[in-house]
Amino acid sequence: MGTVTSLFAHKVAEAADDSVDKAALLRSVGLERGAAIDPSVMLSAKDYYAFLERVAQADPQGISVPLRTGASMRCDNYGAFGLAWKSATTLRGSYDRAERYARVLSSVSTYEVESTADGAYMHLHRSGERSLGMRLSNEATIASIAAISREVASEPFQPESVYFKHPAPTTTEHHEAYFGCPVHFAADRDALLVSADTLGLSNKLGDPGISRFFDSHLVSKVAALDDDPPLDRQVREYVATCLSEGVPTVSDVASHLHMSARTLQRRLADQGWAFQKLVDDARRQLATHLLQRTSFSLIEVAFMTGFSGQSSFTRAFKRWAGQTPRSFRLKAQNGPGTSRGD
Repeated sequence: MGTVTSLFAHKVAEAADDSVDKAALLRSVGLERGAAIDPSVMLSAKDYYAFLERVAQADPQGISVPLRTGASMRCDNYGAFGLAWKSATTLRGSYDRAERYARVLSSVSTYEVESTADGAYMHLHRSGERSLGMRLSNEATIASIAAISREVASEPFQPESVYFKHPAPTTTEHHEAYFGCPVHFAADRDALLVSADTLGLSNKLGDPGISRFFDSHLVSKVAALDDDPPLDRQVREYVATCLSEGVPTVSDVASHLHMSARTLQRRLADQGWAFQKLVDDARRQLATHLLQRTSFSLIEVAFMTGFSGQSSFTRAFKRWAGQTPRSFRLKAQNGPGTSRGD
């Protein structure tokens, strides 16, 4: 099912109410309270989600456990990942590093920075059945992103809005108070929406040289991990490599992953994904990358993302980003808050 760093279990336990037997809860997943925390020690995602449910049930204010956990997170808790986040020169640079290196913290979660007309979504993608434990984990993760964004930004950090795919809890007042913005449940994404101006904020301790060092360090750590990446990410990445020759079929992708098309679709459905949605994601991610970071013409970008012509590409891109590819490129290259901090 995948793994999650034991760091999160320690932080959840410490965020729980003092009436809770924190030591016993940690022992239930093989951890000792007060022991040195090593983020490289991993728990199975199944055990971690069950642990979260036990903590929420034992805590008198269980509904706010994930928010308290997120609020307690600091960059230094995350080891090299946190230092890479802190040393990026802008908040956008920090988010980019999360997108690249979250694999060192979890094999069940990935991040994606999706540019919009006025900023970007910081998406959390997590595979698996959406149990109560996963819902709590998603809330804690989004709350953590907000906490370490507040820690590093040179000006007060304020998201525009927050989204969760799961239904709202019995009350949302804790979530709205914590994030300080509208919080939408039963949405089509798990994400923070952040303005372009906020993304362009300089980080307090941003340093290009140190940032490059941690980039190379984390590349090595990710390469050394044995587990396969999540299935949805494998599909997105393979589709992206094929698009210049046309959109691959589900049979093409399944064959590359050494399984039948029926098996691939069933496994994706079990994890809450549809094949066509992942194809669409791959095309959108590649298109935004090419528009932001290359000088290819719009017709070239259209062909490289699997479209038969510029007009069909423009229609799809307007659906993704709410603006034309040309407008998006001009804003990305010349507008405010476009520094990526790399």
